[in-house]
Amino acid sequence: MKKFIFSLISTTLASLTISSAHAAWYEVTGVATIVSSEKAARLHALEDAVYKAVDFAGADIGTLAQLAPLLEEEKSQYQFVNSEVRHIVIDRTRVSGNQVRIKARLDIYPTAKACHNTMYKKTIGVANFEIDDPQQAVMGQIYKVGHDFSSLVEKQLANRSYSFVSVGTTRYQIEKARPEHIKMIADDLGAQYLITGHIRDLTATVTQGGLLKDDVINRQFAMDLKVFDGKTGHEINQYSFREVAQWPFAKTSKVDTTSARFWTSTYGEMMQRISRNIMLALESDISCKMTLPEVVAAYGNTVTLDLGRVHGVKEGDKLTLWHTGAFIDQNGIPRNKVSQSDITLTVSRVYEREAEAVVDQANLANSIQIGDVMHKQ
Repeated sequence: MKKFIFSLISTTLASLTISSAHAAWYEVTGVATIVSSEKAARLHALEDAVYKAVDFAGADIGTLAQLAPLLEEEKSQYQFVNSEVRHIVIDRTRVSGNQVRIKARLDIYPTAKACHNTMYKKTIGVANFEIDDPQQAVMGQIYKVGHDFSSLVEKQLANRSYSFVSVGTTRYQIEKARPEHIKMIADDLGAQYLITGHIRDLTATVTQGGLLKDDVINRQFAMDLKVFDGKTGHEINQYSFREVAQWPFAKTSKVDTTSARFWTSTYGEMMQRISRNIMLALESDISCKMTLPEVVAAYGNTVTLDLGRVHGVKEGDKLTLWHTGAFIDQNGIPRNKVSQSDITLTVSRVYEREAEAVVDQANLANSIQIGDVMHKQ
């Protein structure tokens, strides 16, 4: 019989010690601001509760992107199969002022098989997000909102992601038609992946408040996000996000999009929710892709790789070497080639962002070249 351990966590996530080998019930409260409707706010509050519990339990947050559509139907209980979240029970839904608060209990089975537990963390860089139509940024003069939002996404990946190590932002524009340029940017940053975005809608609608009431301004935020492989320069994923939230600032005021006043507003909270959804989408789609430590130096029977302690590398890890190369195809297009070798290596020393590995087959060490990649066995 499975051993059930009943635990309680608050919105501040009070301390809890528990073996991840067993199931546990987590009690948590999710909060969301009402903007378009109570129904939408209820969904966002439930998503907030699920995220808090899964994050605290150490389960796979990458599965939340698949669960989100299943939470749209209003029910008192949800059950799932093939998920670390097995059961959700809604204990109480409360509307207070302009907020919805949901108190829920979740039955979670954290496993050790999630990709963030079995693979090295992937390096990722963020390019500045561009506003497609700057005229839409006139209200509030938020012309730098793309730059500030890209910084928010970078911080979300750096601080909350399980599968990625952020290498920062770049001011260089990423263009799909220039894969060689993308490879150069990724190489300069030391990034396996690069993401870029375009903000395509910042329009607002104004509802007249009448004699004794202020006007109500609801503003859109819609963007497209693209993910590029830094090794090939090719696009591998794209996403679209759209939300609407109340714009609580005067139509003629200038808004500082780096200020706490902006990010704690209803509009700023909405953008923070989108940044979390971006992180969850990347966790869902990319966390299980192969992480490829690269040879950056070789001397004798020892090589240096470009991943270290922050990426999850541990002394004693076994690696398989893949030789890399390039060729020109029959159409004159440069292509990359990766071929598996018979060489294996054992990690001998680990530093913060680098590690050293010893070649197990000393007679084959001379065939290793800078740029060759490895895969954790």
